[in-house]
Amino acid sequence: MEVRRITINIAGRVYPLNVPAAEEETLRKVGKQIENMIKDFEQNFDVRDKQDALAMCALKLGTNAEVVSLNYDKTIHSTNERLTKINQSLNEIGK
Repeated sequence: MEVRRITINIAGRVYPLNVPAAEEETLRKVGKQIENMIKDFEQNFDVRDKQDALAMCALKLGTNAEVVSLNYDKTIHSTNERLTKINQSLNEIGK
């Protein structure tokens, strides 16, 4: 696995990272997303400093991740129910 050394700038700080080459693009994209979120919070809300903006980013990203996780769980549950019904139908046909 190829590892690359990259730097990500978030809230005026530079973070050097050693990352798998396959993850570099994703990390850079997320870093830009966080920077854009910080700018949005600073422009549109009463944000006193970068710490407040970062806390708001963490809350928003955490909420988004939880919503995705819940939707995934619902989809898996629904798919399992459908597969169970199909399996039952096939078993009845095979009898």
